[in-house]
Amino acid sequence: MPELTWQKSSFCGTGDSCIHVAATPQAIHMTESADPTGAILTTTPDAFRSLLHSLKGAPAPHPRIRITATEDGTVRLHTPGAATVTTDHHRWTAFVLGVRAGEFDHFVN
Repeated sequence: MPELTWQKSSFCGTGDSCIHVAATPQAIHMTESADPTGAILTTTPDAFRSLLHSLKGAPAPHPRIRITATEDGTVRLHTPGAATVTTDHHRWTAFVLGVRAGEFDHFVN
């Protein structure tokens, strides 16, 4: 995999671990800097676009990235047959706020 340039939401504090997003010509990559497994979820630009639309409250046809939240505050992002990125409610909220502010739109425009 080529060297990736990661971006996190501006809603994450300086030095805080958060969900990070990077792109290569054919894929979008997501990771959680605090995840000790170092998992990287790799998906298509269309699937990432669908995720952005759904997090902004717009209809998203065929969501390919699944979000699973547990009662203890753990949030997991996964697609069938791919790595699972694990974060917590606070970091997930910072990512969603960044999505709603349009901070990740350039990955799919």
